[in-house]
Amino acid sequence: AWSVDDDTILYRLLVFLQPPPGYSFIIEEDTTWQLPVRIFRTHVVMECMCQREQLLLGDTCFLHSANGLPRDQSSDLLSRLCTDSYLDMEKVACWAQLLVRSAWLCMPQAQKCQLTVLPSSQNCAFQLTGTSTSKTTIMTEMICAVQ
Repeated sequence: AWSVDDDTILYRLLVFLQPPPGYSFIIEEDTTWQLPVRIFRTHVVMECMCQREQLLLGDTCFLHSANGLPRDQSSDLLSRLCTDSYLDMEKVACWAQLLVRSAWLCMPQAQKCQLTVLPSSQNCAFQLTGTSTSKTTIMTEMICAVQ
């Protein structure tokens, strides 16, 4: 979605997160009932990939391997994005903000616009402000979701 208000353009992007290979997302209702609204959490679970792994590598998957440790980088990423095997949207927002900030520095437009990360604990919010005579501000909000 997008909207224009005076000199500000606002973009809202819905970004669907996909689990890394060997994992799946399970949406669970939070039963702590601490809030009057329904809250859902995303449980991150390992999947058995034995048939696929045996075809590709002649080995069992990391769920059933002897040491139980993944052979790839996905477990490191999940440890950064999860709390107690649940996807932590605050950690996801911080991670995405770091990625966007790093990527922005490599863009040619970085010479003409200033990127500002806006405070947001659940979403990724950014503001682009032109350094030239343009008074237009572009704000972008990335809303992360799982299916």
